[in-house]
Amino acid sequence: MTRTSVILALAAIVALGACSRDRQPQLLNLARANGPGPDEFSILPTEPLEMPEDLTALPEPNLGGVNRVDPDPEAQAIIALGGNPDAAPNAGGLVSYAARFGIEQDIRPTLAAEDLEFRRRNDGRLLERVFNVNVYHRAYEAVALDQYAELARLRRLGVWTPSAPPEGLE
Repeated sequence: MTRTSVILALAAIVALGACSRDRQPQLLNLARANGPGPDEFSILPTEPLEMPEDLTALPEPNLGGVNRVDPDPEAQAIIALGGNPDAAPNAGGLVSYAARFGIEQDIRPTLAAEDLEFRRRNDGRLLERVFNVNVYHRAYEAVALDQYAELARLRRLGVWTPSAPPEGLE
């Protein structure tokens, strides 16, 4: 190879590297969305509309108040388990109790920042990024739980494990 071809090859590599964008790493390259997308768990279907027998018995409308057809998943879960939704404890007490030893109550922003830094460090090699190769499983392999080893460990400890998928069906 001549010196000119080596210089051209290096210039091409530098030019290709300069084309990268400053973006959050996408380890699982199934779809490239421009935003975070909808939160599928925040979408709840409403109850069917109904006409009350007496319109004067309707509560006074208030801004930010509860609508009669708005779903209440917590109350529905309590009823499905045979409980009384009016006697349900306040969830704020549970959060306070869980955080009594100084544990951070809102851990999500911390975890999101740590995961973003992890994904930046494990964003794939140059050609994997250029050709949009999925590097998700390789990046998280070191921290993945081996479900069958954990199942065997729990069974050795005598922990009741009601069921587990057979190996090889994944």
